[in-house]
Amino acid sequence: MSEIANKLSVLLADSYALYLKTQNYHWHVKGPYFKTLHELFEVQYLELAQAVDDIAERLLILGHHAPATFKAFEQLKTIKDGDSNLTANQMVSELANDHNALVKDMNQSMVIAQKCNDEGTVNLLANLISTHEKARWMLNASRDNA
Repeated sequence: MSEIANKLSVLLADSYALYLKTQNYHWHVKGPYFKTLHELFEVQYLELAQAVDDIAERLLILGHHAPATFKAFEQLKTIKDGDSNLTANQMVSELANDHNALVKDMNQSMVIAQKCNDEGTVNLLANLISTHEKARWMLNASRDNA
């Protein structure tokens, strides 16, 4: 498997892990900001669902297999599972940190794609980075820093 396909496979697993974590927190968030965070998490997990599909399709376009089982994702992912017992603020902080980690990994993957003159992957990653940066910003702005 090519280096970029390996990177995309990890990004796919991490995106799916963050999708599940965000949906978990959407279901279990509690507190005075419940409605706002419940709605924000829903918007973000729907965006992540689209990202998962886009990354998998890019792997297939490149002629590679897209990992598509929980077992495969568990072996590839670096995003830790969510804990539904966290406070709303802890959930927000964790998700912001996870989006930040994905931005870093996507930037590293973009360098590889650029070296390979893989403009399709560069374009995909650029769009995903923007989405994750916006999600991170929205989450950080939602933190209770008291």
